[in-house]
Amino acid sequence: MSRTTSSGQSWDERYAEDGFAFGTEPNDFLREVADQLPVGRTLCIGDGEGRNGVFLAELGHTVTTIDLSPVGVLKARRLAAERGVTIDAHVADLEQYDLGSGKWDCIVSIFCHLPPDLRHRVHQAIPDALASAGCLVFEAYRKANIGRGVGGPQNADMTVELEELLEDIGLEHRVEILIGREVEREIIEGKYHNGLSATTQLLARRT
Repeated sequence: MSRTTSSGQSWDERYAEDGFAFGTEPNDFLREVADQLPVGRTLCIGDGEGRNGVFLAELGHTVTTIDLSPVGVLKARRLAAERGVTIDAHVADLEQYDLGSGKWDCIVSIFCHLPPDLRHRVHQAIPDALASAGCLVFEAYRKANIGRGVGGPQNADMTVELEELLEDIGLEHRVEILIGREVEREIIEGKYHNGLSATTQLLARRT
């Protein structure tokens, strides 16, 4: 997992700024598909300051969120308290984190951009980590977003194309693809995601 933002700033530095770097409202794609998700044990990876995990907790999910940044995790806990919900927010590195087997009813990966080797390992582990009929919600920037000045990684190795993602999670008898698309959409999320953006979106269910 990258320890710096696309500008070279550390995530702790970014999250230590006033306010919330990406706002306190959930990701638009997550909000769009929320009513299709089984309400249960939910893992949000790279959840930063907690906006997506808190949103799901408000919908009744039992939420675990992980992030590399202790500053982000503290803000996630604070946001949950302010919203009157409970999340298990803790510092973890996906290099060492065990997703488990059949453990999660939902796994949420929103703009969790990882170096290629780690990304492949994490994505390949997700289907086995999901319980039967468990869902993956995923959005990440793709290469076409580079140079737009709207946020997201500016290194192509950190972006995710739909074809690569589908190969990693495996289509053969493992998951059903409910939504799989590459989109251009306006993203307005706090200070650092702002403008017409190119992303990969996926909603998949374990069969």
